[in-house]
Amino acid sequence: MLLPVLFVALGLIAYGLWLQRRAADCCTPPLDRIPKDDDMDACCSMPRQGSYDLAVVGAGSAGFSAAITAADLGARVALIGHGTIGGTCVNVGCVPSKTMIRAAEALHGASAAERFLGLTCGVRVTDWPSLIAAKDDLVASLRQKKYADLLPDYEAVDYIEGQVRFEGDALLVDGAPLSAGKVIIATGASPVIPDIAGIRDVPVLTSTTALELTEQPASLLVIGGGYIGCELAQMFARLGTAVTLVTRSRLLPEAEPEVSEALTAYLRDEGVTVRTGVFYRRIARHDEGAVLTVLSEGREVTLSAARVLATTGRRPNVEILNLTDAGVELDWRGAVVVDNRMRTTRPGVYAAGDVTGRDQFVYMAAYGAKLAAKNALNGDSLVYDNGAMPWVVFTDPQVAGVGLTEAGARAAGCDPKTSVVPLDQVPRALVARDTRGLIKLVADARTDRLLGGQILAPEGADSIQTLSMALQVGMTTRALGETIFPYLTTVEGLKLAAQGFGKDVAKLSCCAG
Repeated sequence: MLLPVLFVALGLIAYGLWLQRRAADCCTPPLDRIPKDDDMDACCSMPRQGSYDLAVVGAGSAGFSAAITAADLGARVALIGHGTIGGTCVNVGCVPSKTMIRAAEALHGASAAERFLGLTCGVRVTDWPSLIAAKDDLVASLRQKKYADLLPDYEAVDYIEGQVRFEGDALLVDGAPLSAGKVIIATGASPVIPDIAGIRDVPVLTSTTALELTEQPASLLVIGGGYIGCELAQMFARLGTAVTLVTRSRLLPEAEPEVSEALTAYLRDEGVTVRTGVFYRRIARHDEGAVLTVLSEGREVTLSAARVLATTGRRPNVEILNLTDAGVELDWRGAVVVDNRMRTTRPGVYAAGDVTGRDQFVYMAAYGAKLAAKNALNGDSLVYDNGAMPWVVFTDPQVAGVGLTEAGARAAGCDPKTSVVPLDQVPRALVARDTRGLIKLVADARTDRLLGGQILAPEGADSIQTLSMALQVGMTTRALGETIFPYLTTVEGLKLAAQGFGKDVAKLSCCAG
């Protein structure tokens, strides 16, 4: 009698193990393709066996960083995605925009080659659809290699496709409960349309849809002067579109005023119409596109274009999560509130990346998510530190910065001193026949310790990490000015700016100091 019962029990156990393995296999996409919504829904809707140490909600840069970190720590992880795997950066953000920006730079560089006597060049866009297709191919390749193809290498990570919602103490995926010891919310953010009268009646592009246009617009009105607005305005202008850029404040309002003013002048020199300090009155459809009415310098001005691009900010993706009812506090922007250990107001729930509304750069999303995973699994001992966080705006010249601005240093209670060196004092810029830009350093007047700095230069982005490292080790301006830098490099400008605190660098010979 016992023998048949034993066989039945063994059979049930074997069947249960098969189901569990089937679910895990199904939720891991094969190596040769990106999972499609239909396949993932079909297999991942089946019952999930057991519980997870960590559930990561969102399969973008932050989500993958958290999942991989947790797996390396030995945790069993549910990585829950909804929509296209990979998130903002690879699909609609950094990768597609920067390759298009580089294409525009190549075109402009050829046209600008005449700054060298004896050179005559000319380049133009001849096949817009091919340009877009090449961008799409790059995006698909990186999405596959850096996201989908990674999943089979992490056996402890189950990829689950579905919509997540909190209900009381329960975490639901497509309505089915999922058991997890800790949760990390990493659902990112999406472009927001500004609240301008009439805008709902106008077809407005976002930073996502603007990069998907299969036809180049003859004219473009860009609303918003932050880093996305500046980057895309210059890109389209260089590719041959007539561009008008409007903003309520100045361009790059968080940058140093000297940087903002100079960049505005450079964009205007390239033919971009820039209007700052405006008040948006209304926008309406027009036979050939749209017309925006703004209040500028006390009078109404109408601006028209074939297409309108809104770059006025991003909204955290939290709508369907039911976070407030679950005890997760949101701020006035709808962003998830976290402390310096990435903890939300609900015990056991963490958040990282753009959904928190701070430091919206892909590398900071990955850093915060890694920190959240380690804290969730090992006792909340690690603190988020963005004190030496570098940032870059991929205009040309590029804008890059780290640490405090002059105004920020004063607000923090410091007595700041500054040094500003125009790029025409940097030998690299002189030999390149391109002296657009400047370098500004901020230091504590009492201790001489560096507090921050910004670079506006054609190759500024590749130099900012040096200043970031200088801030991390608490370097003084004197020490930076005495450091050996290679001649005829942009980064040498940091040395010159540091020397500028105590002397006139225009009176120095080459490599002096």
